[in-house]
Amino acid sequence: MYITFKAATDLLGLTASELAKEFGLSTQTIRQMRLGRDSVSFRNPPRGWQKVVVRLAKERGRKLQALVEALERDV
Repeated sequence: MYITFKAATDLLGLTASELAKEFGLSTQTIRQMRLGRDSVSFRNPPRGWQKVVVRLAKERGRKLQALVEALERDV
């Protein structure tokens, strides 16, 4: 299954600014990488972007799991 940079980062729910910090890039560059390939301003995501997104997704998953557990204790 192939997922685009935009689709993957949309699912993460992070802002372009947050992603820029994680990738060590400017916010504008992240925005350009999230454009459609047919856009004149489109930029390819960096090589290995999937590894960074996997790490971020795992971190997010742990935080969400902790939230679920905390809420379930309170119910």
